[in-house]
Amino acid sequence: MTDATIRPGQVYRSCDPRGGPRVRIERYTPGHDAAWVVDADTGKRGRRLLVTQLHPSPRTRHGKPRRSGYALEEPAP
Repeated sequence: MTDATIRPGQVYRSCDPRGGPRVRIERYTPGHDAAWVVDADTGKRGRRLLVTQLHPSPRTRHGKPRRSGYALEEPAP
């Protein structure tokens, strides 16, 4: 994902087939390699997440479902 598309307030869901947490971008500085995220439902469990794990779509460019990382669920308000 490019720096221009990552904004605070965006919600991402886990692409792991076993399920996983939804996260919300809390802070991100364009050009940095990581964003600060929190649990989307509770706002707790803050942690650093590499931006290479954030994807605009739950599918790869070949159409297969992603198995790792986080896919954009809701754009920033």
